[in-house]
Amino acid sequence: MAFGNNRGKRGKGHNTTFHKRACAFCSDSKNKIDYKDHDMLNRHINEYGRIRPRRQTGVCAKHQRIVATAVKRARHIALLPFVNE
Repeated sequence: MAFGNNRGKRGKGHNTTFHKRACAFCSDSKNKIDYKDHDMLNRHINEYGRIRPRRQTGVCAKHQRIVATAVKRARHIALLPFVNE
């Protein structure tokens, strides 16, 4: 039997642990989310132009909502593409 929680368990014999990733925006107060900063926003969209989920980027729920709004604003003023080809 496993000790503690069962997060990260995948089948028999795999004893993997779950590591919580710290939010980059919560840990660093200098990191601001701005729709004009397309270099920062490019890290939060995938190669198809879709917004990456929280589990991939490691951003908390509060900042994920702000990032999603910033990406959508940047798309409307043509700083980011709606779809990458």
